[in-house]
Amino acid sequence: MKKLIFGLMIVMGLWSCTSQEPDQYTGQSLEFELFKSSEFDYKGTLLVQELTSGDLEFVIQLEGAKSSSSISFPSHLHFGGYDQAEAPIAQLLTPVSGNDLKSVTVLNLLSDGSKLTFDKMKNFDGHVKIHLANDGPDYSVILVAGNVGANFNAESAFDPSKITVCGKNF
Repeated sequence: MKKLIFGLMIVMGLWSCTSQEPDQYTGQSLEFELFKSSEFDYKGTLLVQELTSGDLEFVIQLEGAKSSSSISFPSHLHFGGYDQAEAPIAQLLTPVSGNDLKSVTVLNLLSDGSKLTFDKMKNFDGHVKIHLANDGPDYSVILVAGNVGANFNAESAFDPSKITVCGKNF
């Protein structure tokens, strides 16, 4: 019995000395709805989280039919509203996986050379679009879209007929 108690004390002592991984998030976050934008039945959210490094992490989570294949949907952060013609791409985001309908991207410098901080994100004039395909005719099919930052609008103000197909310019 003494050996068992002594063994438990050693295990507890070692366990208490292990270092815990520091939290990578500051606790500041924003969430934006992404709305159904085609005949495909998808909608979702964009969660923007501030990392302790000051960088932003974009987590896109869609709701809809999942795929067991290696399909992925290209996603972009754009400057301007979803209805702005030829809105330049601000950042290519990690494609949304068809398996779990999720994408996680830590933002780099935007295409204009600027860095998007958490405070700047609140006033950012931009939008997110997720395409059916990376090229060809399915590139023009926008699965979901939504304004983000200062020009975010609720579903009641979202009009999928006004979505413009984004150019591939940066």
